[in-house]
Amino acid sequence: MIFLLHDGLFYEKYSDKIKCFLCPHNCIIGNNKFGLCSVRTNKGGILKTINYGEITAMADDPIEKKPLYHFKPMKNILSVGSFGCNFSCGFCQNYSIAHDKPKSEYVSSDKLIEICSNLKNNVGIAFTYNEPSIWYEYVYETSKKLKEKHEDLSIVLVTNGYIKHEPLLKLLPYVDAMNIDLKSFDQDYYKKICGGDSKAVLRTIEEAYKKCHVEITTLLVNDLNDSKEEIEKIACYLGSLDKNIPLHLSRYFPTYKMNRPPTEIEVMLKGRELAQKHLNYVYLGNVANVDNSTYCPECSKLIVKRNGFLSNIYIDDNICPSCGYDTKIIL
Repeated sequence: MIFLLHDGLFYEKYSDKIKCFLCPHNCIIGNNKFGLCSVRTNKGGILKTINYGEITAMADDPIEKKPLYHFKPMKNILSVGSFGCNFSCGFCQNYSIAHDKPKSEYVSSDKLIEICSNLKNNVGIAFTYNEPSIWYEYVYETSKKLKEKHEDLSIVLVTNGYIKHEPLLKLLPYVDAMNIDLKSFDQDYYKKICGGDSKAVLRTIEEAYKKCHVEITTLLVNDLNDSKEEIEKIACYLGSLDKNIPLHLSRYFPTYKMNRPPTEIEVMLKGRELAQKHLNYVYLGNVANVDNSTYCPECSKLIVKRNGFLSNIYIDDNICPSCGYDTKIIL
């Protein structure tokens, strides 16, 4: 398979190799070799990326599917992904595009923006499915162009948050919302299960929270990160930033390289109860027949009723009509 090589950002020459500074791996890449993400390569001392504009998946999704529950509910968003990832999670749900190079189609940033702008009930573009940060050059240029052409359209990232400070700050002015995976609060879990560093992800959350709307997803994996202590650490940390940050606790099912049994329903329900001690909004993913509607934290008025990815909104703005509480929901 032949890909169009595109100049990469954030690197320097390192002896007879190059050193990439896009993510905290800081890969040192020999000539014609790849970094851990499998998409950034050294071509004669120049960093190149092979997935620029290469799209493996595209869909006009309900924004609740990202999941984003407090950002423009009842709207759709054009969701696109490429291939490659800088993590190695054994439970990866999108492993076919994260760790392989499946069939893709080149779509220019201008063409993608045109597709997005012609969709009905659409609020923008979500970079998702695989890790958007290692698709950086295309994501950055498309986001910048979209904002220049359509100020009313939004950019969303669904990301593992494993990106260095400089590229994050360069991209954030064009990002409206992020769903960031906080896979654990334990450094050892990140190292052994994901091949990453928890501290780097926490820094991304703290920086992104200052600049755009943020929601957090934690996949609770049976007997690995689903303890009461772990869930409380995550919720307490997020609550210290803002009790209104939505937390999505998602139920693990066996996939890819991991065959542990699914996380117990009781663990999920208890996890939500524990997290609600520190956070105003906690939702459960991959769990049937649970109430994921949004209620005012102050007076318990129903604000957004959800049935799967379908929503009904009972407010005209982010202020609760019953008690005046600022729900922080962006309509």
